[in-house]
Formats: sequence, C-alpha cells, structure tokens
Amino acid sequence: MSTKKNGSEALFNSMINQGVKYVFGLPGAKVDKLFDLMEHSDNPKAPKLIITHHEQNAAFIASGIGRLTGKPGVVATTSGPGVSNLATGLITATSEGDPVVALGGQVPRNDIARLTHQSIPSKELMISATKDSVEVQDPNNLSETFANAYQTAMAPKSGATFISLPKDVLDSEVTVPEIKELSPIKQGSANSEIVDQIIDKIKNAKLPVILAGMRSSSEEVTEAIHHLLHKFSIPVVETFQGAGVISRDLEKNYYGRVGLFRNQIGDAILKESDLVLAVGYDPVEYEARIWNVDRQGEVINLDSIAPEISNEYQPDLVVQADIAKTMRDIAHNLPADISLSDDMKSHLHQMQLSFLSQDEVPAEDPKKGVHPLAIIKELQDQVDDDTTVTVDVGSLYIWMARHFRSYKPRHLLFSNGMQTLGVALPWAIAAALERPEKPIVSVSGDGGFLFSGQELETAVRLNLNIVQLIWNDGYYDMVKFQEEAKYGRNAGVDIGTVDFAKYAESFGATGMHATTNAELKDALKKAFATPGPVVIDIPVDYSDNSKFVSALLEEY
Repeated sequence: MSTKKNGSEALFNSMINQGVKYVFGLPGAKVDKLFDLMEHSDNPKAPKLIITHHEQNAAFIASGIGRLTGKPGVVATTSGPGVSNLATGLITATSEGDPVVALGGQVPRNDIARLTHQSIPSKELMISATKDSVEVQDPNNLSETFANAYQTAMAPKSGATFISLPKDVLDSEVTVPEIKELSPIKQGSANSEIVDQIIDKIKNAKLPVILAGMRSSSEEVTEAIHHLLHKFSIPVVETFQGAGVISRDLEKNYYGRVGLFRNQIGDAILKESDLVLAVGYDPVEYEARIWNVDRQGEVINLDSIAPEISNEYQPDLVVQADIAKTMRDIAHNLPADISLSDDMKSHLHQMQLSFLSQDEVPAEDPKKGVHPLAIIKELQDQVDDDTTVTVDVGSLYIWMARHFRSYKPRHLLFSNGMQTLGVALPWAIAAALERPEKPIVSVSGDGGFLFSGQELETAVRLNLNIVQLIWNDGYYDMVKFQEEAKYGRNAGVDIGTVDFAKYAESFGATGMHATTNAELKDALKKAFATPGPVVIDIPVDYSDNSKFVSALLEEY
C-alpha cells in the first residue's frame, strides 16, 4: 500500500530524482510546505535550500549553477512580486544560454482570475522571459511537468523554464509515482559528406579562423577544439562567453575576444579571414552586423542549434549536429601535413606582438586612482588556471574581456547577451558552492555591485571564500564615457560615493582599501589567505576609457 503524498512532496521527490543539489529563493505562504520539506528533510540527497535577499539574485545564482555545470539551477519563490522579481534573472539566463528551472507560487486555482491578494498571470508574464512557461492544474502532473521543464532548460539552446504552482495544487493529494532520472540529451556528428565539405573549405582557405562562441565553452567542445588545433594551428577568436576555450599550451592560437566595439585584434582577423568557422556562436553575443560587414570570406556555422539568419549573417554552410563529435571528425580527417603559409604565419606573429603590447601597464598616477591594466595585472598574478572569475557589467567588463586571460572554459564569466548589472556576486556564490576548493573572484563596479550587494550576507552565512573587487569611481561609467564621446558631456550617471570596506564589515565580511598598485598587490595576497568573503575597494582611474570608442580597427 502506497503512502499518501501531496503535491509539494511529489515536487520535492522529483527534484531529488533529477539530482538537484540546491534551491535558491525566498519563502512565502504559497510555497511554505515545499520550503519546509527542503529545510527539514533527513534525505541526504535532498536539495539544500539557500535563502537569498532578493528573488532576482536567487535567479542569478541559479543561472550561475546552470552555466558552470550545464544542468539547470533551481529557484523557488512565492506568488505575486516573488514571481515578477524573477523576470530579469530569467531573461538573462534564456538570452545567454544558462539552464534554469524557476518555481513560482500562485494563488489557488479558483482565485487566479480574481483580483485577490498576490494574484497575477504568472504563466503569461514569464512566457517572454523563458523557453517555456506553464501552470500546473492537476497535482498528478507536477512531477512530469518538472521533468519536462528540467529537460527543456538543458536542451540546446539552454535557457530558463518557469512553472506556476497554485497553492491548492501543491496541497492536494498525488496518486502517481514521480518521474525517474532523465536520460542525457544526445546528438550525433555531422555525416561524412558534410565533414568532407568542411575539410575542403579549410584546405582551400588562406586564413581559416575559429570564432568560438558560447556553446563552444563546454568541456567536450573545448577539448575537441584543442584536438583540432594540435593538428592544424590556426587563429581562434573567443566571444565573451567563449572565454577560456584556449588553454595555456595553445596561447599562440589566441587572438583576443570580441563582443563590444569593433576595434580589437579579433575583429581585424575576422575581417581578414577568408573562412570563419563559427563554433557554437550565438548572435546575442556579438551581432554579425558588427563583425561580418565588409568581409569577402565564407562562413561555416557549426552548432547544436540552427542559426538565426539575417541580412548580415547567411552562412555558406550550416551544420546542426553535436559540436564536439563533428570537430573531432574534422580534426581526424584533416591532412597530416596541413599548415598555413610561411607568409601568413609571419603576418599573424606581427599581429600578436601588437596585441600583446596593449597589456602594458601605464605609469602610475596615485592622484587618479589605480589604472584598470594595473588591477588586471595584479589580479592575473594572484590567480591560477582553476580560479573562477565572475565579471559584472560596466567599464570594468570591457577592460577584463580585452586584457584578462583565462585558460579554462566557464572560469571567466560575463553577461554579454543582456549586459545585466549585478550578476557577478551571485555568480561567484554559485561558483563557490560548485567549486568549494578553488579560488573564486568577483569583479564589479560600484554601480553594479549595489544591484546585488545584499547577497554579501548570503556569502557570509555560507562562509564562502570569495574575493570581491570593486572598481569604485562614483559613476555608471560605461554610460558616462559613451555619452561624453557622443555629446561632449554626461547626464544621469553620478551615483555618489560608498565606502565598500565599511559596507563589507557591516555584513560580517572582511573589508579592505587599496589606493595604489602596491596596496592592491598586498591586499590581494591577504584576501586570498583570509577565510570567508573579502571586499577590496579600489578607486579606479578610467581616464583611458575614451580609447574604447576612438581606436580604429585599422590600427591593428
């Protein structure tokens, strides 16, 4: 005889069956039974409930889990504003390919159409923010709904899914068993005829270039790209979300990152290439209307999903298949003696010398603050290849994307689809949970940090070893320097000053100031040796930001 269970218990068991490790969110009356089960379960496989200070940040942490692991992070909230506060986090996850399952409480079914307390059309609200948004009407459907949401979130292109959970559905009896662990989603390689076509194009190209996009950043695809490069050494340009695809031993193949302003070495080499192999590339990262203009070469689009076709992006060959398997087949079938011409190798070497010279730290001027290149150098000197660095949006993320090196995929995280402020600290919390033995660094501007800075208490409560750098200048500077470039003045960007070291201490974290290069070097050493979260407040010198929009592609 089976034991009776209600909808909350069926949903809880379903999360266990799918191996969910954490659930992030805020409590409320519509989901209190589900939270009670997670908080007090003695099942060692039960997901750990982690309470945050805002639903948006809970969604960010869940999306960080999704990006790091490839499996959906889970966020749960109560009804009404608990659900609506998820919107930005879920839109960001869906845009940037991060799998998330969001659970939102809802009023009882007979109140959904009434103007009652916290009654909103949750399912309809989330349709535009997710891959799929549903509302459960029968408690016996809870487990299969969760399983389908979980699978949909993972399926290419990964993203967020949303389940609206009426209170009476969670309270009602369930009479069917839960869905068991799902089988992995598998794709096959491109067929041999297509692989031969790709190889012919590569053999006939003078300068084939790999554009490594967001879906190239899985471990399997990255290893396949490495396998090809060991056989045929060609340039690789990373998108921001493709950061880390190039390993340290293949650094000679690294030609920068593209994702904002068409004036980098990566832009120059894409323009010059007569064959771009776009691997896992998504236009939300860097629109083709920016990098694929005035080009004469061909484009091969290799991805697990079909590309979005536009006037600026009409690939000559579209291959929808398992990326890693197809890349390995290409590498295996390339001629053993394939190589770029000596003239091309010499040309590329000169481009790289120019590229490397851009990392030089200018002379220090303590009156202005610490230069971004000095911050990056001191950080680069302190981290290793296993360090996860999460980067917020703002002027700092342009500097970090252009100059900070990372040699493992999904160890340098950017938001470049939605450019969403406030992601760095929540993502760092996700990284500290998933990689507890590895160093974790969060890099934010003062404006971006204040979007989610309250989660510093969450990091303190969980005793997470996170080093948080704050580039502090008192402005929304990414807007400021662009306004000044366009209009000769700025407007609406002054956000005042905050002492972030004191802010950190008020949450129980360690706070530090670093006003010179030497102080920053010392602060970083101390921070990495200090248990728990550490915040370093750095006055930043953004006087060179004007070069972002004034430098011309031809200079490279």
